Amino acid sequence: MRIDKFLNAVNITKRRAVAEDMLEHKVVFINDQAVKKAKEVKVGDIIEIKYLEKSEKFKVLQIPVTKSTPKSKIEEYVQRID
Repeated sequence: MRIDKFLNAVNITKRRAVAEDMLEHKVVFINDQAVKKAKEVKVGDIIEIKYLEKSEKFKVLQIPVTKSTPKSKIEEYVQRID
């Protein structure tokens, strides 16, 4: 699954357009490399989002098969790393 679709599907971003904008401005990294929106996400990848004042890291546990998932199921797809 593409990174822009993944961020939206697992509710890390509210809309896919927001994910695309973040990718365009190079604030999303997979395994410490800035990526474009067409980058494929794989199980085990570490996604880092660098905000102005903080950064968040997530480990990909599984790839969703649907376009969206309930917010209560986010832990099945990503694990937040401190």
